[in-house]
Amino acid sequence: MASHSAFQFRKPEWLNSPNTRTAGVYLAGALFSIGFFFFIDASAFSHSRKNGSEVHIKFVDWIPGICSALGMLVINSIEKTRLSADSYSYSGAGVAWKARTVLFLGFALMAGGLAGSVAVLALKYIQPGFPLPTLYFGIANVVANGLIMLSSVVLWVSQNMDDDYTYNLA
Repeated sequence: MASHSAFQFRKPEWLNSPNTRTAGVYLAGALFSIGFFFFIDASAFSHSRKNGSEVHIKFVDWIPGICSALGMLVINSIEKTRLSADSYSYSGAGVAWKARTVLFLGFALMAGGLAGSVAVLALKYIQPGFPLPTLYFGIANVVANGLIMLSSVVLWVSQNMDDDYTYNLA
């Protein structure tokens, strides 16, 4: 049966592989750990003797990363099937809009974390005109939050792929 749509995209065949879901989970974990590595590296360097400035990473620098990590937890606690749930298919009415609201709040936490890290970079490191070794603290914060956001999207997509080779016991 031919479709009369102007744009017709088919799902790639490699998405049907049973190993794609596992690879996505591992990729998300790698992105998350690389992101936090950047921030932990900058935090350790800021308090070492090799830091030539008086600027150090404080709690204000940690707040965007905490928001992004909490957003990741919130987003990945939502199943894709709950976003389009019928009114009584899961237990109670209004499951779909509740899941969409929680998903929106998770994305808002992550977007706020990324925006907060950019604000910290601009206000704490760029505006005073610190040189590159000190500027790295803010850049590492932005990179860490960006990688956490990317890993969350990769994990959510890979966890919610339709996989015919696994059993769902939920």
